[in-house]
Amino acid sequence: MDCSVDAAKEVEDERPSSPGKIESPVLDRNPSPPPDSGDGQKDEALDAIGDTVYSKHWLFGTLTRLIHIVTEHTEEDAESQMQLSDDDEEALCKVWDMAMDKDVAGFLQEFKATDILLGVIAKSHCPRLTEMCVGILGNIACFPETCLTLSQNEDLGDVLLLLLGDTDPPTLLETCRLLLTCLSQEDVCSLWLQRIRLQTSVCSNLRFIMCSSTNTDLLEKVGELVDKLFDLDEELMKSWIAAQPSKEDDAGESCLDVVSCLLEAAKQLRSESPNGLEVYLHAFQLLTTIDEGIRFFADSNGPGKALWNFIFDILCKDLCQPNDIPVVLQEEKSILVHAFSVLQALYRCQDQWCNKTDTNLSLIGTILRVLQYSSECKDDKTRKEETKDEQLQIPKDEQLQILAEISADFLADIFNQISKDTVTDLLRKGCLTEKTCLIAAASLHSNYKTSLQHLQSLLLEADPKMADMMRKQFPV
Repeated sequence: MDCSVDAAKEVEDERPSSPGKIESPVLDRNPSPPPDSGDGQKDEALDAIGDTVYSKHWLFGTLTRLIHIVTEHTEEDAESQMQLSDDDEEALCKVWDMAMDKDVAGFLQEFKATDILLGVIAKSHCPRLTEMCVGILGNIACFPETCLTLSQNEDLGDVLLLLLGDTDPPTLLETCRLLLTCLSQEDVCSLWLQRIRLQTSVCSNLRFIMCSSTNTDLLEKVGELVDKLFDLDEELMKSWIAAQPSKEDDAGESCLDVVSCLLEAAKQLRSESPNGLEVYLHAFQLLTTIDEGIRFFADSNGPGKALWNFIFDILCKDLCQPNDIPVVLQEEKSILVHAFSVLQALYRCQDQWCNKTDTNLSLIGTILRVLQYSSECKDDKTRKEETKDEQLQIPKDEQLQILAEISADFLADIFNQISKDTVTDLLRKGCLTEKTCLIAAASLHSNYKTSLQHLQSLLLEADPKMADMMRKQFPV
């Protein structure tokens, strides 16, 4: 691959000024300006990058220094791991932060910084240096114009996808972040999707990270990347499901299919990152939207049962618990939508490991509780609206409405096949009360009359008084 650092030696050979100390390359603030390089206001204006106070002279020197560092190490001992000095690392961290500015990103692109950084990555024997170079490229890619130019570099595209096989978590994190940034840009999205389709190692490398890493930040970002790819490219999603991993990878470790790897990562994030868990549940939800995904889950030898048990446990132990106040539902509504959607799809496609005639009482209790909380949140919203001016109406909570609809649909599936014994147990354990019965009936009455009728017929035997109350308010 022709991405040599030597091609960038046209840069003026000047030593950088020593940058001020910064704590870390975390991208949450602008850095202090580099030291002044001119003697007067006129020189300073000419040296400034765009409308910023950042110095062209200092940036020239820093990138030139970067070239020399890598070249000298390659000439002396190309095989040993390279160590950056504190001053060099701080200077590169400052460039990383500076690249968040649109003018700086544009200037770096004009200055052929992409080629320079690509050459450094190709020759780097320093994980920290590779991480910073990819991080700088990630910031450059945040702007449409610079992202387009960067994405058109075929060598860079190849190198970045190969970096997904790296062993350094920070480098993998920045690589995933850069790929996500590019995939989010409409003008270059299709170009990156085509590359990823052709580079078969992407799927295997992401599988390996998900089933082996314990780094929460990395697992979150990998989940976002996989979810984004599934959302953008249904054919790629199908091909990744169909891809059967070999029994052992190059290191002699067993490999799992992509769904099992997603599940392993989700388990890791369950207690560590609710946001990360939500991303993985959404990826599972996307898989249930295609026939290939449903068939994969329905396979008795596949990961469907393990996924059912995992999400079942989350719904019955983590989310929307009996002692939660209704407002908690507002915080959990998004993850509940994904969890219910996946579990319902599994319920419909497989009856060997989810007993449809005697579904666990705790799951029915959770669904009834969600419907109850949804109703209470809706009533609370109505009361607030009635006390305000008509022009200050509270906007409709579409996500809460979707959750209520999915919950009702799932409850209808269950009540279609519920047994008398299960209804009796629900009454005995307090899951079915007058209040929850009316809420269930209200949810089912419009669109699920068959399910409601079946429930009423069983209640007539188990609790005639409650059945009569329900039939009076919601006749079928």
